[in-house]
Amino acid sequence: MSKKEELEKKLLHYTGKAIADFNLIHHDDNVMVCLSGGKDSFTMLHVLRLLQQRAKIDFKLTAFTLDQSQPGWNDALLRAWLDQHHIAFDIITRDTYSIVKEKIPEGQTYCSLCSRLRRGIIYRYAEEKGFNKIALGHHRDDLIRTLFMSILYNGEIRSMPPKLLSDDKKHVVIRPLVYCQENDIAEFAKLMAFPIIPCNLCGSQENLMRKRVKTLIDQLALENPKVPSNILHALSAIKPSQLMDKNFWNFKELETQKELDA
Repeated sequence: MSKKEELEKKLLHYTGKAIADFNLIHHDDNVMVCLSGGKDSFTMLHVLRLLQQRAKIDFKLTAFTLDQSQPGWNDALLRAWLDQHHIAFDIITRDTYSIVKEKIPEGQTYCSLCSRLRRGIIYRYAEEKGFNKIALGHHRDDLIRTLFMSILYNGEIRSMPPKLLSDDKKHVVIRPLVYCQENDIAEFAKLMAFPIIPCNLCGSQENLMRKRVKTLIDQLALENPKVPSNILHALSAIKPSQLMDKNFWNFKELETQKELDA
């Protein structure tokens, strides 16, 4: 078995496991696969296509790409790849790049505003076209880095769920790659020679918090390779009684039965 076949088998296994564990895709689902042009979304689309062909249930897949008018954007090879593989797709252009550059001072992180603008466009498009699932390419390492960032910089314990109902209850967002490792995805994407489109907007910012958190986790993993998988497992093994959130426990009235009877 070649390295490419080995990685494909591994990614298929973990994506299938995520779909089963979190009930991500059902019969007759109409799934909008967000194809940013990066390694993660290309890998997600490829794996979902293979699962679609092999699954016992019928569901539709359509690739959706948002051209945000970033400098140097060229989707010619992406379009050719989609045509070559007979994948239904739509590419729309919305100039969020100019908005982000106008609103965010030079040197500060663009990601938050860029993500909000992109999410709004994705949600509107999904509603207009009748998609009942929106698939995003976040992987295991995205989840654990987001958890660390939330703890260290926002003072909250939160990350990215594998399945999310939007605030307006109109959209279900799924993340089929939540069990897949970034290193596997990166190597597979290279072997597959996906026509990657770089993100020049975010790539120009070298000192992002996410990169610092990535370095921290990578350093810990050198000492103990199980650290990343342990962090991921922690997201599904929450112990509220061992935390201090007053929404879970009324600490003022938390007493032993003996003290209550006295």
